[in-house]
Amino acid sequence: MASTVGVNVTSAAVSGFHERPHSIKINGKRNGLLLKSTFLPLKKPCVMAMCDICCEELPSEAEMRTHLLLSHMENVMACPFCSLSGVLYDELSFHINTAHIEKDCKDMNATVVDSGQKNSNDWFAQSLNTSRTSNVKNTHKVSQVSPPSSGHPSPFQVNGMAIPITGTTLSQETSTSLKSSPPAGATANGAIKLVKTTQAPSTNPRRESEDGHRKSKQKRLSSPNKEGRFPCPMCSLVCNDCFILQEHVELHLQDQDVTEGADPDVGTSTEASSTSNGRSGVIRYECPMCSLSCSSSTSLQEHVELHLEYGSASATAGHSSGDLNLARKLQEEEEQKWRELENRREAEDFKKLQKQFGLDNSGGYRRQMERNMERAVSRGQMVPAEFHRKRVEMLESLASGVDDGRSKTSGLMEALYRYYQRDVSDCSHVWLCAETDHYSSSEGDKGWGCGYRNFQMLLSSLHRMEQYNLLPVSVPSIPRVQAMIEEAWAQGADPQGASHFKHRLQGTRAWIGATEIYAVLTSISVKARIVDFHKPTGPGDTHLRMFEWVKQYFSHSASRSARLPPKVVQTALPPLYLQHQGHSRSIVGVEQKVNGNLFLLLFDPEFAPGEMRRVLSQNTVATMVRRMRKLPSGLKHRQYQVVAVEGLLTPEEKQSRILNSRSLCAEKIP
Repeated sequence: MASTVGVNVTSAAVSGFHERPHSIKINGKRNGLLLKSTFLPLKKPCVMAMCDICCEELPSEAEMRTHLLLSHMENVMACPFCSLSGVLYDELSFHINTAHIEKDCKDMNATVVDSGQKNSNDWFAQSLNTSRTSNVKNTHKVSQVSPPSSGHPSPFQVNGMAIPITGTTLSQETSTSLKSSPPAGATANGAIKLVKTTQAPSTNPRRESEDGHRKSKQKRLSSPNKEGRFPCPMCSLVCNDCFILQEHVELHLQDQDVTEGADPDVGTSTEASSTSNGRSGVIRYECPMCSLSCSSSTSLQEHVELHLEYGSASATAGHSSGDLNLARKLQEEEEQKWRELENRREAEDFKKLQKQFGLDNSGGYRRQMERNMERAVSRGQMVPAEFHRKRVEMLESLASGVDDGRSKTSGLMEALYRYYQRDVSDCSHVWLCAETDHYSSSEGDKGWGCGYRNFQMLLSSLHRMEQYNLLPVSVPSIPRVQAMIEEAWAQGADPQGASHFKHRLQGTRAWIGATEIYAVLTSISVKARIVDFHKPTGPGDTHLRMFEWVKQYFSHSASRSARLPPKVVQTALPPLYLQHQGHSRSIVGVEQKVNGNLFLLLFDPEFAPGEMRRVLSQNTVATMVRRMRKLPSGLKHRQYQVVAVEGLLTPEEKQSRILNSRSLCAEKIP
């Protein structure tokens, strides 16, 4: 087996003297080969021999043989790298060459010391330890080659291949101790030229077997022994030198790598043994999922993958139904939580709506009136005597069922008629309803009584007409109107609306709308109709069809009485009840401008009695008319409903309407 020899060469200095070179280091360790020279003017370097057993340097070959005989062969033979002792020289040499080797020696480098001499052409070669050549397993022969004639670096030939080198670091590969020193010489540029030849294959079977097993060189240590004891971390060996311990641990690691690469596919439990200093170590890899031990990490990985792929299949099948049940249970719990959250949210929204529409049982007209008067007393706006007086008057009004008239304003339609008679320059026609009183919201119904107040306005107009002389002369109070609506529900009118309010309005602040007005009018035998303007019909989400319908309502009766009606006409028709989301008002007239635009005149319960009395004055009527006038762009709610009174009902018609009100449907326009 070919190997590269580690060399330490010195060159002759220019002055003719030789200096002592340092020892060669291989992978940070001394290889034990140290060539010494004297400081005498010699022409050739002096080569010193070194003992392979104890690394002692001797000046000559004769002294080396004497040293081997006296120090080693006659005394107890001991391995310098481990605790082996009591063996023969040949056995010790065989032990060193086989046990203390390095796995891969191809990556190791030897440092060659070159003195830099340029003109010397001498090559030296001297045989060392010739008496021990029979014990060496691989003998390396180094032949001298004449230096090249050119000034370029000389090539280094290994197995017939020339490798140029320019420095002092050479590739080294050996498995035995150095038996002969390599040739050394100096070229013109200071490079060293070495030619290595391999020994012919031996015919000895034992030597061939040994050559096949030894693929790297023996690790040599040249440092002196140090005091102390160094235990091996991988076995029970204790060394007295740190370098010996390092070499011993490296042997552990090499044996481990060899074991893993030898049989990576074995799936059963095996032992990987490594022999070092006569001791053996076992490396095993235990499966984390069962009790099986594997000989290599590759086998352990394959075994664990089998666990994951096939071994847990039965467990997965067994737990699949349990996982499905758990998933269903979690889903049901999530749905239950979601339903509870939705129910809680709906309940909160319903409470808010009940509070907004006065169905939260917080008291009705009477309770609100008393709280407002108490608040006024606490603020100093009302004296206690006045509080008691007003409270008595309120109780009397509620007991009689007649409105006290404190929020009523009369004579408004006559004042409007006079105003338009005086100033109609920009109007082509004006139609007004019959005389109607305005009822404002009071302290008892502020914020929710607009529907009741508009119903009072309508009744105030019907009471002045002979056609409706069967109706009560007085206008009922708000609690009385609530009682009238409950009576209508009791007769069977509008059962859906009754269920919405749970058949109870008295003592509440519930809002009412067009259907409740229709039901109470039907119950007192008044013929009415509901017209639903359910979507905008003009540009900008306006309701031009509603304006046209209101004009047609007021102008139709006037056109029958006269062929050419005057510009200002006060009809005998009652006002129209106008309802939209959140509020209701009463339509008391229509203006038609010269350009054809239509405007509605509205009575709003939000107008205070003091404001409405301004209509009665000629100086302030124009201001109030501007407030009552509404353009199409001023009524832009999504939907409007209009309740129009058209006469009286016979008992049969009344009963029929009550029965039909079970599926009450408004007349939709358009």
